[in-house]
Amino acid sequence: MSAIAVENVAKHWTTAAGQVRAVDGLSFALEEGTLNVLLGPSGCGKSTTLRLIAGLDQTDAGRVFIGGRDVTRLPPAKRNITMVFQSYALFPHLSVAENIVFGLRVRKVDNADRDRRLKRVAGLLGLSALLDRKPGQLSGGQQQRVALGRAIIAEAPVCLMDEPLSNLDAQLRQEMRQEIRSLQRKLGVTMVYVTHDQVEAMSLADRVILLSSGHIEQNGTPADLYETPANTFVARFIGTPPMNLLKLDASADGAVIAGIAGAAVADAELGGATLGVRPEHISIGRAVGTNAIVESVEYLGADSLIMCRVGGQPLTVRVAGRMALMPGDSTCLGWAPGALHFFDTASGQRRNVAPRAPATMLA
Repeated sequence: MSAIAVENVAKHWTTAAGQVRAVDGLSFALEEGTLNVLLGPSGCGKSTTLRLIAGLDQTDAGRVFIGGRDVTRLPPAKRNITMVFQSYALFPHLSVAENIVFGLRVRKVDNADRDRRLKRVAGLLGLSALLDRKPGQLSGGQQQRVALGRAIIAEAPVCLMDEPLSNLDAQLRQEMRQEIRSLQRKLGVTMVYVTHDQVEAMSLADRVILLSSGHIEQNGTPADLYETPANTFVARFIGTPPMNLLKLDASADGAVIAGIAGAAVADAELGGATLGVRPEHISIGRAVGTNAIVESVEYLGADSLIMCRVGGQPLTVRVAGRMALMPGDSTCLGWAPGALHFFDTASGQRRNVAPRAPATMLA
């Protein structure tokens, strides 16, 4: 049985400009004890989807199940869930301990049980020495731990998180990601986590649901989205820098990169299709290969990004360390046959075909 199931859920608004389809017929199921990420750009419907699961908004169509129970028309308090918001939403006049146990007091949980749970949660989150402080005396990361503690102490089987780390700096976000993942595994709760940050999604999730304009572009493991993107939207959204997309032309020998007279990369039937290759899967500076002109080089310390032109089309290469290249230099590129992806240019959908392996490619 799925911990959460969403069946053809929709949420629409009518504005002066017409109907806005924030969520348009979404369906997915999430397994118990997994961490699942709703990922996508701003306005894609991920937070609205989370609010529909939580019961903070009502669906216009479809049904929501939690633990096998239809909760579509139930209020949030009846859904046996907890939620962590983007803003910490802590009571400034209450201590850390009082903030954490506030929900238990409202539900009239007895003192002994409340104290037992508080001690356990404070220990898990490293808050034991801070229980007497007020939120204003805490750092951003500590305040986020208090918000997490307030959700965890309820001991609900489902925890929903709406961009909980967006107010933290980059270093603290990385540390908190690790803590959230570790905590989810220890507790065994089913977690749904909303973010627009693909690094968060890839590092946290058992399953990623990538949304765009209220629709699911791809639902799979982080490896699925990276290694076999369903379309060009997924290919460009997942990965840093994003996947290179190059137009192909048909030639007598097969499909070639448009604008160059290089070796064919696929059969002629793919002429007019789009070739995808990730920057980190390209080698540079080979004696033979696909000719490219360097436009700029960004040295990032651990690696460098080389922006090139191949037949007039832009292409980025990511290599380890520093490269002795300057704008205007000519170089040669190579890649393994298995690194290539092909997409239909009109629809953007993936085409599962075998690439060619000419001698100029890497073995």
